[in-house]
Amino acid sequence: MHKITADQCKKAVLEAAPEAGKATHNRYLALLRALLRKAEKEWDWIEKAPHISLFHEATCRIRWITPEEAQRLISFLPKHLVPVVQIALATGLRRSNVYGLKWDQINMQKHIAWIHPDEAKARRAIGVPLNKTAIEALLSRLGKHHEFVFTFRGKPLKGVSDSAFKKACQLAGIQDFRFHDLRHTWASWLIQAGVGLAELQKLGGWETMAMVMRYAHLAPDHLRKHTWHIDNLMADFSHTEETSPNLERKIA
Repeated sequence: MHKITADQCKKAVLEAAPEAGKATHNRYLALLRALLRKAEKEWDWIEKAPHISLFHEATCRIRWITPEEAQRLISFLPKHLVPVVQIALATGLRRSNVYGLKWDQINMQKHIAWIHPDEAKARRAIGVPLNKTAIEALLSRLGKHHEFVFTFRGKPLKGVSDSAFKKACQLAGIQDFRFHDLRHTWASWLIQAGVGLAELQKLGGWETMAMVMRYAHLAPDHLRKHTWHIDNLMADFSHTEETSPNLERKIA
């Protein structure tokens, strides 16, 4: 173990998960780094742990569409995908959670659904409030299948190709748009409507606020009201001759 190098760790990670992205590779590297540090500092197995740097991760891609574009997209979807996309836009659920949604995860009377910890990305249960749009989409699926909400020709949607979704995007004139971007769209709409970042984090089931901050730039109008506190604090400041009609004319 004392001969392990950082380059060997990186090579092993790349070979173990060749199809994974940089974020996944970094999680493996972080685990190896933690184990080697323990081997040095706690277990005394090695004299010095190698310095393992992580791969550079590109800035997360945020792609969202307007309500008008969403309506156009839905109009080109095949019938079985219409309620699927409606639920995704209404709740912000990830694709795997939408496709795998079961009736025993839904309480129509209380207008709530839940994602079990083993089905959530953060491994924590998520409560999902169901708005009117979501309820209507679910009602359209009642009686179609005894277990799964969304099916195609009697089978669950898990593993179904995205070709129909991609084709609808093309017909609607929407480029560079994936199914996961429906979640980005949901979050972007909420932020622009004035929903706070803390509330969005709870609704979306994100583990850290850092993930939610990707949408913060979409809320300048929502944040502007907080700057008014400075106006209140400075209201009684004495004015110089320059802060008078002469200055106002210059500003105008």
